[in-house]
Amino acid sequence: MTPVALLRRLGGVIVLAISLVAGLVAGFLGAAVVTGAVPALAAAMLAAFAGTVFLLAWVAFALAAARRARRTALITAAALTVALAALTGVTVFRPMPGRPSPAAGPDVRYWNLPTGSRIAYSHVPASGAARPTPVVFLHGGPGTAGDGVSPAGTALAADGFDVYAYDQLGAGRSSRLSDVTGYTVARQVADLDAIRREIGAEKIILVGQSWGGALAAHYMAAHPGHVAKAVLSSPGVLWYGAFAGRSTGELWDRLTPARREHVEELASGPRMIALDLLAGINPEAAHALVGDREADARFREMLSASLPATTCPGRPAVRMPANRQGFYVNLFTIQDAATLPDPRPRLRSVRVPTLIMRGECDYKTWEVTYDYRRTLPESSLVYVPGAGHAIAMDRPKTYLGTLRAYLLDRPLPLPEYTGSTPPGSGGGRA
Repeated sequence: MTPVALLRRLGGVIVLAISLVAGLVAGFLGAAVVTGAVPALAAAMLAAFAGTVFLLAWVAFALAAARRARRTALITAAALTVALAALTGVTVFRPMPGRPSPAAGPDVRYWNLPTGSRIAYSHVPASGAARPTPVVFLHGGPGTAGDGVSPAGTALAADGFDVYAYDQLGAGRSSRLSDVTGYTVARQVADLDAIRREIGAEKIILVGQSWGGALAAHYMAAHPGHVAKAVLSSPGVLWYGAFAGRSTGELWDRLTPARREHVEELASGPRMIALDLLAGINPEAAHALVGDREADARFREMLSASLPATTCPGRPAVRMPANRQGFYVNLFTIQDAATLPDPRPRLRSVRVPTLIMRGECDYKTWEVTYDYRRTLPESSLVYVPGAGHAIAMDRPKTYLGTLRAYLLDRPLPLPEYTGSTPPGSGGGRA
């Protein structure tokens, strides 16, 4: 065979492969536009693939002057479609391992909120003389629920605060939505305000970690009169529009090559790729294909593999909570946050005393943290050496001492950082 003939044959094989894949994807995604039913998606995918194979084979056999080209093409299409059905049955349509929900401890209770959310929470009542304003802890993620009230929360209860920690909608032991597009920032803000009313508080103190810090800020923008104080530890992005085209810093940036490869494997299997494709076309179909329990278990694996990147080098890895994590609330709340109007003009008029805590090794960029400092007029910033994104885990004594001092109106153990650029950059100062 001449080189030219070989190239032509190779080109024909490539065109054939592209055509088959195109038929497969077109059937799958085309069905997803009109239905979220998994059987219909599978049937449409196989039908489109079979039709594509039949037409290509018929043309090929006819051009080759083969006898009974149509019948041969039909047999070929049937055989390849059966093979594809078997292959997709053990890849795209085979559920990934799930993970049973851990048993709820005796301190876990539930609120049935007027928003429709069933929210799991833990409450540590104040010891001794109770202070008038309760403290509500907001976990990160979205979707990365912790295990009830933290040691810091227990210490605050000993100081006289009523302390609450809850699993946000879509995470932990709280309810999931059947319509995953309902996971929005506004819904989380509405739930938080319903919680405030549930506990009978006119004002609350918010302590937010990572995304929880962003949620606290969005709540202050919507209900400034109901927040007495706020503490934002390693807060997430306040407004994505401020960072268009610029990195905000992600866990991915800090992963070792081996861990990055592992996370890629977890996120890029055939079933996860199908989920990702469907999520952009028909979220209902994505949710039907990969249910909450399955998606949450895979999300937990991805988070667990990424946790070492949340700490300073040499520090022990953060412990993964036993509680369930929330995949879909993470995916769709972040998507929603990226489309929100700028909340900063409203926040510039909010006079809520706010402490911002920034760890030395936080993977989030300095600009993400400082955006809060320059936006909130009653805010102050402290810089925590030797801490990563999870300051409470890396430097628990420093975190607790700073938190207690701020809420009890005592001098902070760390100096306020007043620079506009990070320490060591030449423009920062304590």
